[in-house]
Amino acid sequence: MSTQIIENNGVPEYAVVPIADYRVLMEKAEMLDDVAAFDKAEAILAAGEDELVSSDIVDLLLANVNAVKVWREYRGLSQATLADAAGLSQAYIAQIETGKREGRVDAYRAIANVLKVNIDDLV
Repeated sequence: MSTQIIENNGVPEYAVVPIADYRVLMEKAEMLDDVAAFDKAEAILAAGEDELVSSDIVDLLLANVNAVKVWREYRGLSQATLADAAGLSQAYIAQIETGKREGRVDAYRAIANVLKVNIDDLV
């Protein structure tokens, strides 16, 4: 790699490299960024701060199936079990899941806590 150094008042300020070398350097820098992002994601998963879900769950959420219902079923909970753990009634959970009721913020917070998701994942 041939590099031309341009100085300003005797201090190196710029390095000029052939375009082919520049492209190789950029590719390697992008690869390092990708590796760092992958390592960070692995660490977050290993620490239990996030989880992987199947594409089936993602597809349901993207199809606008009620998120409370999707996550409840994914966690293997009945409406009654979720309601009991969240301090709500089963009817209230059913109304949220069917869209007959929007639900209060405190209710969503309790539901999110039981389902181990962020409240933003439900609304």
